Amino acid sequence: MNESQKQEIKMSFNVDDFFTTQEQRDEDKKEKVEEININLIDNFKDHPFKVEENDELKALEESIKVSGVLSPVIVRKKDDNRYEMLSGHRRKLASELLGLNTIPCIIRNLSDDEATIFMVDSNLQREKLLPSEKAFAYKMKYDALKNQRKLPAKQLDTSVRQVVAVVRSDDLLGNEQGDSGRQVQRYIRLTFLIPELLQMVDNNEFDIKPKMAMSPAVEISYLKENEQLWLLDVIEKNESTPSHAQSITFKEMSRSGNLTKDEIEKQMLQLKPNQVEKFKIDEKKLYTVIPKNVKRENIEDFVMKACEFYSRHLKNREHER
Repeated sequence: MNESQKQEIKMSFNVDDFFTTQEQRDEDKKEKVEEININLIDNFKDHPFKVEENDELKALEESIKVSGVLSPVIVRKKDDNRYEMLSGHRRKLASELLGLNTIPCIIRNLSDDEATIFMVDSNLQREKLLPSEKAFAYKMKYDALKNQRKLPAKQLDTSVRQVVAVVRSDDLLGNEQGDSGRQVQRYIRLTFLIPELLQMVDNNEFDIKPKMAMSPAVEISYLKENEQLWLLDVIEKNESTPSHAQSITFKEMSRSGNLTKDEIEKQMLQLKPNQVEKFKIDEKKLYTVIPKNVKRENIEDFVMKACEFYSRHLKNREHER
């Protein structure tokens, strides 16, 4: 039999496996931690989660100063031999502020869409997230999932429902969040707000004025950019944000082409239920003038009768003059 007639014997196993132990093979499968120069790591493009120099970051700095970076950051390698941060932006900033040159990293080989989904899921586990952070995070993940599954590019709200139907909430959002598909749509709508109005939605989380609740903000997101700028001007002028009912009116008028800045101002000047000032009485002061034998459930009736009596007294004095 000549060389050309010889047939290659096919092995039913991997030859490399024959010369390695199971322990070695298991070790090879483990993700390796590498020290990478921080200057070679770029932040994730359009990273939706805020990384601020606050008390939490200072606490992280102290922890790294004492114990080092205990949990490696997750990165992926880019075509230009640099790296892109997927999870660990705060650890990276804290390390930079401490003047460290390298940071422990795990390198993942992920596509653009896979990297986006991983980045969003990793950061959604944080305890405190602003509405704007969730809004852009969900939008980024929605777009990545749509690319992966090649869903038809229909109207946003419709296609979001399709994504939710296909991947289910535990895949789209993560079990930790507990947001329904409908709530995801509402958050994504916030990305259509101009930055100044979106900031008001974040302000609502801290009770800082000007603030706007999510429900009216979602309706406002359907306004055109110039209409939102009109609304912003009116809000700043009147120091008041629209109610849910007013925002629905603006949305309907915008759709019919009848929304103007004058109309916005006219609607905003109408008194909202939550703007009616409530009369308050200091409870401690009240108890100093109410007899102790008056039961708590009878206080309102007692005060009303006392006011009626005093009003009659004042009228009688007027007649006597």
